[in-house]
Order: sequence, then C-alpha cells, then structure tokens
Amino acid sequence: MSAPATPTGPGATAPAPTGPATAGPTTARRRRALTLQELVLVAALGVVFGFMYWALVQAWAWLQLALGPLGDLAQHVLIGGWMVVAPLALYIVRKPGVGIVAELLAATIEVVFLGSPVGPMLLLVGFVQGAGAELAFTATRYRRYGWGVFVASGVTAALASLALGTVRFGWLTQDWFAYRVGLELVSGIVLSGVLAKVLGDALLRTGVLDNQAIGRAARAARRGDGTDPGAAPAPAPQQAGA
Repeated sequence: MSAPATPTGPGATAPAPTGPATAGPTTARRRRALTLQELVLVAALGVVFGFMYWALVQAWAWLQLALGPLGDLAQHVLIGGWMVVAPLALYIVRKPGVGIVAELLAATIEVVFLGSPVGPMLLLVGFVQGAGAELAFTATRYRRYGWGVFVASGVTAALASLALGTVRFGWLTQDWFAYRVGLELVSGIVLSGVLAKVLGDALLRTGVLDNQAIGRAARAARRGDGTDPGAAPAPAPQQAGA
C-alpha cells in the first residue's frame, strides 16, 4: 500500500516540524559537555592546586604546633584552602560537574604523586568537598556568579566537609564542636568562596581567560546585553502539536 499523500491545498495544515523540538535538548547537552580546551584547563587547575593543597598540609602541621593544646582546630582554620579549586573552576568554565572533577584531580595528585598520608580516603574527601562547593552554583542553574553565590558555596562546601569529618572522627560527641563548626564556616567562606572569586577576577584581568565562559560573559556584560554565553541554555520551548 502506498503512503498517504501529504495535503498541499490552500486549506491544508502542514505537518508540525519536529526538528527544533528534538534539537533543543540535544543542543543543550552539547553545550553542557566539556570541550577539549575546557578539559585541559580543568586538568591544569587540578594539578596546580594538588601541589598547593600539599603545601597547605605543611602549613597545617606548623599551625598545629603553634596552637598548642588547641592544635586539633588547625584543620578547621585552613579547611577552606583545600576546597578553593572547585568554585574557581566553576567560575571559569560554568558547566555542571566541573567543581567535583577539579577537586578529584587535585586529590589524585596529592595521593598518587605526593604521597598524602590520608591515602585513597582523600578521593572521597575531594568528592564530598567538590560536591558541596558546587551545590550553591547548582541552585542557580549555573547562571549566577556574584559574591553571594560564592559565599553560599563556601558555606555549603564547609558543611559538606564538616558532615564527613563528623562521621569519620566522631566530632559531635567531642569538646569544641561549636568551635569546629564556626571555624569551618568562616574558613569555607573566606578561603574557598571569596578567594575563588578574587582569583578568578584576577586571572580574568590578565586576559588569559578571554576564550573561556568567564571571558565571554565579561564581554557580554561590557556590551550591556546582560547575556552569559558560557551559561547552560534554557530548554527550548516545545512547539504546539509536536
């Protein structure tokens, strides 16, 4: 049997186009996927901050000695410094999962190449801290990068790290738990959230990030159109009758 003919008269209704309705989500997924250039950048950030995190471990040891009987609180003073690469990578690339990947890469450098005494457990720590830092950006659908979002990122990263540490070391039943919470929150805000914004803005001013999402967004802001080409696009509207 032959296929029914497509109506072509003046009063005929043309079939609804299906291209845009199906291409929208596909295009969105492509925009969310990391390009090779972005992968290289995130990998470079992970390597650089892996070495910086290792250096921070040495500072932690000295701070423990300096604090004497309060030395156990030293880790909470510095904890934000071990989480800064996640919001920084998100600020530059502006795609889901980038913060987690950057933290995991930094943790891998510490474990595999620098012999971190924490061992493979550090990979779990990196994942939790990266996910915590990314939570604030996820809440904005990766479209907001103002100071408030970075402060919130520091808070969520600190709370995620604190929750993991409490489970691992039983802090809830120990003395100084309130001090641990307060120090961790302040450190997360200052050394993770705020510092990431400061570092990202400083790198942007050098021009090295002009081809990244952060650079494209800065150019859009200067033009005054308020668009952010690096942000994930909104889903394409479905056509009626599709």
